[in-house]
Amino acid sequence: MLHLPPLRTIWLTLHRWLALGLLVLLVPIAVSGALLVWHDHLDALINPGRYAVSGAQTVQPSAYLASAAAALGAGSVQPAAVRFPAGDGWPVIVTARAPRVEGSPPQLRNVYLDPPTARVLEVVDFRSSLFGFLHRFHENLTIPEYSGRAIVGWAGVGMLILSLSGIWLWWPRGGAFLPGLRWRRAPQTSTNLHHLLGFWISLPLAVVSLTGIYLSFPQAARDAMSSVAAMNPQPPRPGFGPILRETRLTPDAALAAALATQPDARPAAIFLPTARAGGGERGRAQGEQQDGRGEGGQARAGAVVWRVQLRVAEGDETTTVLVDDRSGKIERVLVPLAGDRAARWIRWIHDGSRGGPLWQAVVFLTGVFPVVFAVTGVIMWLRGRRSRKALARTEASGKLQAAE
Repeated sequence: MLHLPPLRTIWLTLHRWLALGLLVLLVPIAVSGALLVWHDHLDALINPGRYAVSGAQTVQPSAYLASAAAALGAGSVQPAAVRFPAGDGWPVIVTARAPRVEGSPPQLRNVYLDPPTARVLEVVDFRSSLFGFLHRFHENLTIPEYSGRAIVGWAGVGMLILSLSGIWLWWPRGGAFLPGLRWRRAPQTSTNLHHLLGFWISLPLAVVSLTGIYLSFPQAARDAMSSVAAMNPQPPRPGFGPILRETRLTPDAALAAALATQPDARPAAIFLPTARAGGGERGRAQGEQQDGRGEGGQARAGAVVWRVQLRVAEGDETTTVLVDDRSGKIERVLVPLAGDRAARWIRWIHDGSRGGPLWQAVVFLTGVFPVVFAVTGVIMWLRGRRSRKALARTEASGKLQAAE
């Protein structure tokens, strides 16, 4: 008859070897996530010049685009979007890019501008910046061509299993809850740290891991979400076709048309129309058709569409307005549906951008504590190996003496 080991032994074995096997992967992913919780504030601390704004009042987007274009100079990198600050004390950021070349990473520049004056504060190569690297590493290990995003997702599955199995292993064997909160459950400090910190962070770590899994498998996650809650049609990845140099509307007119739909809203971002690769009249005719579909609108054939995001509440709650370049009329106002809101909250929960300073601190600790668990866990494993080897030697010595 087959005798299975106790359930606790199974969980302990799974917990131990899963942690050791994913140690090199989980720790840097967790640490990068911790730093990204306060990425804007940390970036401002490291690079204060980018954030040396003189006021909060913003001007027309055309002023920011002209200033950014002058700073970028002649070349293939062109302004593609203007992002307005969510609150006082932050700069306007113009995102610029070059048409994507097959087999090469996209060229991205962030131009930081003073909101009241459109004065250039700094031009940054996003991919080579510290937080650009951290974003790419946390999302796809900087190897998107080798399924880096999926690898991060499966690492999240491992972290979720470690979190839940850790609760099982923490629970006192006698079944009482309160004794498990004691510090001196073991003689060694490393073991006590592992048990106690693991208990307090296990549930938030499981939540952050679960939301990270959702974000790492976007298509499967979207299919699952849309099966239970209505969602707008899926946006494609941002296009890297040429920016249309000639449009009938100015950026200022496109923004004004979008703001007219919601007078109490504030601008969050405006994206310049793009043409598909190939440019020319054909490119213009195809224009921003992809973006129109991407934000939930079936843009009519040949439409060139401005995409404007409006901030309708404090924080990151936005509505997207599609403005037809030829007529100046609104193609569609895209209000997030229930599934879209749920997906946003999943992202906000994962990155700590909602829930206030307390949740941000908790998310930060879910990135820091795995380092402690890795160190204390390895110490516990090595100590256990020494103990088992010493016990084996003792038993072997006893058998030898008995044989003599």
